[in-house]
Amino acid sequence: MPKLDICISGVGGQGSLTASRILGEAATRAGLEVVVGEIHGMAQRGGVVESTVRIGGARGPIISDGRADVLLGFEPVEAVRALAKAGPQTLVIVNTRCIIPFTVSLEGSEYPQVEDLLAEVRKVTPRLVALDAAEVAQKAGSGQAVNTVMLGVLAGAIALPFPRETLLQVIEESVPKKALPQNRQAFAAGLEIGEKG
Repeated sequence: MPKLDICISGVGGQGSLTASRILGEAATRAGLEVVVGEIHGMAQRGGVVESTVRIGGARGPIISDGRADVLLGFEPVEAVRALAKAGPQTLVIVNTRCIIPFTVSLEGSEYPQVEDLLAEVRKVTPRLVALDAAEVAQKAGSGQAVNTVMLGVLAGAIALPFPRETLLQVIEESVPKKALPQNRQAFAAGLEIGEKG
């Protein structure tokens, strides 16, 4: 049975938890064993959110440090915060659009330069896809489709253990009917970015 461990990090309101549920549902429909877990965080807008999707016989939701196959970072600082889960073989997909997490504003710290954050990722793994997913979503006609873009990038960048069509079908079922064309376009745009690497 194929195994795939995905760690998803972001800020509440970006759709990262929805993305983990969509991946879990797609894997279930393909007849795969899957465990989806929200590790910690407050899902309200601005809170730090981390979740995992473990496909292929995992016994629990926790991914050991250095063992994630994919780190899907919906926000650059949160991607770096979750880097402990990544190792040299991990594919890291980072949305470069910054949202100042409340942890940074609480500490009174300055938000780091995105290039510096991406350099931190490259110290751990050379496998990095960085994109402004919010801009891609807006070009597709819906600024709300960031998670659809990110899932498209994931589907384009690696061989998922289920068909891309299944993933898109679950996405389509999770968005309002009026947003279907924009989400299809967002997924296709993400797919293209992922395939180019």
